[in-house]
Amino acid sequence: MKEDSSLQKKPKRSEMSDEERVRDFQRKLYQKAKQEKVYRFYVLYDKVSLKHFLREAYKRVKANGGASGVDGITFEEIEEGGLEKFIEELSIEIKTESYRPQPVRRVMIPKANGKMRPLGIPTIKDRVVQMSCKIVIEPIYEADFEDCSYGFRPKRSASDAMSAVKSNLIEDRTEVYDADLSSYFDTIPHDKLLKTISVRISDSKVIHLIKMWLKTPIEEEGKLKGGKKNKIGTPQGGVISPLLANIYLHLLDKVVNRADGIFKKCGIKIVRYADDFVLMGKKIPPATLDKLNELITRMGLTINEDKSRIVDARSRSFEYLGFEIRYDKDLRGRGKRYWNIIPSGKSSKRIRKAMKEYLQTRGHLPAEMIVKGLNAKIRGWLNYFTVKGVSYPAMSRRKLRWYLYERLNRYYRKKSQRKSKLYGCRAFEKLVNLYGLIDPTKYTPLALAKA
Repeated sequence: MKEDSSLQKKPKRSEMSDEERVRDFQRKLYQKAKQEKVYRFYVLYDKVSLKHFLREAYKRVKANGGASGVDGITFEEIEEGGLEKFIEELSIEIKTESYRPQPVRRVMIPKANGKMRPLGIPTIKDRVVQMSCKIVIEPIYEADFEDCSYGFRPKRSASDAMSAVKSNLIEDRTEVYDADLSSYFDTIPHDKLLKTISVRISDSKVIHLIKMWLKTPIEEEGKLKGGKKNKIGTPQGGVISPLLANIYLHLLDKVVNRADGIFKKCGIKIVRYADDFVLMGKKIPPATLDKLNELITRMGLTINEDKSRIVDARSRSFEYLGFEIRYDKDLRGRGKRYWNIIPSGKSSKRIRKAMKEYLQTRGHLPAEMIVKGLNAKIRGWLNYFTVKGVSYPAMSRRKLRWYLYERLNRYYRKKSQRKSKLYGCRAFEKLVNLYGLIDPTKYTPLALAKA
């Protein structure tokens, strides 16, 4: 006879895994924050130093991967020296308030437009402390965040944002203000950000932790920049930076969604993914944009006027989060139109470039290794751009297949010195049939596999 599930005892704390204990704490904190909208949390710092929080934080940081920071210490070196020893020492540092972050190593990452984007790489130790702090405070702000925000949030994704965009279009919110914030992460004012954080958190030690990370100097080409004199910006690459960015832009979400505000009265909705957002309405009056500019200016931020624009989506396509949104004629529907959401031209070029560069730097690797690397890129790209009920990029799949076919045949034709089994053959078909290369036209993306 089965035991009634209602009579089953909740596992003791000592029997729970680190992840279960962390999630149990987060659930309670979230419920408290949700029930009491003006409650301020006073005692949180001690949780950041708890060993099961730090162990869970280390596990998540390692899963995210990434290079070592200015100290050069890797995950392998930490584990060779003893992970428990690392956790113990870090816990003591935080408890005794002797923890100090090290400088953030800055590297420049090429962007699709040819420009360079700065990326900050904190040390693994600093990433673990940031992750532990994020684990502790995130549930509080998650209880407050609006439904229109999708970026860097638990159980939310770009797919959800695109579903919201399509829903708005179907509801005739076809006038779109495609906004661009100038260097958002680099221009967030520290004083205003900390004031926003303190609306919910009154633990001065947690605030001090965050302040130290904001003031951490940047190491670039052997020189230190910023530091205590720095008054703006959150280093891109920091574990806690996306959460801080969302906390600050939550002010924007609240103003747009305010029941008695001008945006609501005009039927305008916002869809935001981190600092990338669109306003959507049947009509976007100039007064609403004036209000938006006034708010952004008061927040110490800047809208890039050259890259921001109003689009009538029924007559002109627009791009958002790597997708192109078009109002196309349905050739089978006697002139009817439909919202066609597909990978943008830039996104398609980016995946082709990634595959080309991968093959150019792989020399004479075995076919199994070539397939493994290509599959990771193909799978990631198709999973991102296939959104159930929103986007199924059939044409883009066919184009990607054709590119792979041409590129792989060319790749193996060049192997004249050290010929392989695939030299001079139909390499694409053989890699698909013999080694499991993904055929983009036949792959079932994650979004559809779960359906």
